[in-house]
Amino acid sequence: MTSTLIHALQPLVLVTGIATLLCAAGPAAAGDWQEKLLFNPPDSQLKLEQRGRIMIYEGLTDKQVAMAMDTQFDRIESMMFVRTIVTNDEGNAVHDNETGQVIVEDDGC
Repeated sequence: MTSTLIHALQPLVLVTGIATLLCAAGPAAAGDWQEKLLFNPPDSQLKLEQRGRIMIYEGLTDKQVAMAMDTQFDRIESMMFVRTIVTNDEGNAVHDNETGQVIVEDDGC
């Protein structure tokens, strides 16, 4: 393989690896891991973001996203939030009355 092709495949391999780890660990572990990376990023993450890396955060609550917007404002261009969970005033996930499914924000994708 040429170095260009290897370089082009690196993001796919990274995302696939992270997704595999998160699925194996379960939703609670996934949220914990993402929350740590979002609010207490290691220097290596900050360096990757400065070079253009975007982190996709999935399944965080709307309150976590709002806190990130307030406290991590200088890093917002390196973040993408999908399947954000809608919560009530107590911070609990809101469920659809008909289906019982957790309500997530429409991320427009």
